[in-house]
Amino acid sequence: MMWRAMTVSDTAEKIKKMEIRGAGRIARAAVSALQDHADHVHADDLPGFRSAVQLAAGVLLATRPTAVSLPNAIHMVMNSLSIDSGSVAEARTLFSAACTRFITASENAVDRIGAIGARHIRDGDVVLTHCNSETALACLLQAHRNGTRFEAFATEVRPRNQGHLTIRALHDAGIPTSFIVDSAARYFMKEIDLVVVGADAITVNGAVVNKIGTSQIALAAHESRTSVMVAAETYKFAPRTILGEFIEIEEREGSEVLPGEIAAALPGIRVRNPAFDVTPAGYIDLIVTEEGAIPPQMAYLIIRDFLGWEIGEFSGADPGGWGP
Repeated sequence: MMWRAMTVSDTAEKIKKMEIRGAGRIARAAVSALQDHADHVHADDLPGFRSAVQLAAGVLLATRPTAVSLPNAIHMVMNSLSIDSGSVAEARTLFSAACTRFITASENAVDRIGAIGARHIRDGDVVLTHCNSETALACLLQAHRNGTRFEAFATEVRPRNQGHLTIRALHDAGIPTSFIVDSAARYFMKEIDLVVVGADAITVNGAVVNKIGTSQIALAAHESRTSVMVAAETYKFAPRTILGEFIEIEEREGSEVLPGEIAAALPGIRVRNPAFDVTPAGYIDLIVTEEGAIPPQMAYLIIRDFLGWEIGEFSGADPGGWGP
């Protein structure tokens, strides 16, 4: 078999370095890389073909531990390898079709979420968003296209400054926007009518894992009785939390926060740089998915009915649990 490492490894490296960012974009990029890899694998038999694709999937799975969109996406497409196919060519066709379906469904999900979420933004609202969420932005942009007149607040999102991407999108759409540092969120919360954020993962009890700072914003909103709406595709729900597993919170290099030359002069200082935090379900009013808007307490139904994970799949299974 031929290993096309560059396509898969380059994608994995870009995900690690956050050149590809956002849970939905990560999932689509990974599936696209797998599809390309499978299209070019040379294998004499089905076990060899499956093994080659599984190996590539493992490389991608190791990139970002917090974004469950990645294992969910890979689980969805890898399930096609368990279908009884008569030849490598047939398995390749089935796998490619599964990848195309996922990418198309993911792209359509963002539009659907935007249409549903936009209905919750009213004339005269002031909406705060945090990080550069594709789905959260879809809600704001669709509301604007619908003719809803509202203002936006966007946070800086230290240390990677994803907020710069958000304000560019809001500016280009013509939405009046205020740009604030992360620590000013509570100060301005009295002016905010609705908080709209995305998610990197959602647990079975409805808690939301998202960019660091989200939980503090949700806490301030809860204190101010300001509604919090999470916009997330169904494949961002975390099936393994059914069995009590915790989502690993990625901690990134301290150099993102403190430049190397300064850190070198302060050898006694340890920099902590978690990329995400966990917002309790009690601080969230609504989760908008492509299947509709639900309270966080209904997260289990999404995992069971739309992701198709069964509890039995988790017992002693590998991270994917794919195929025979």
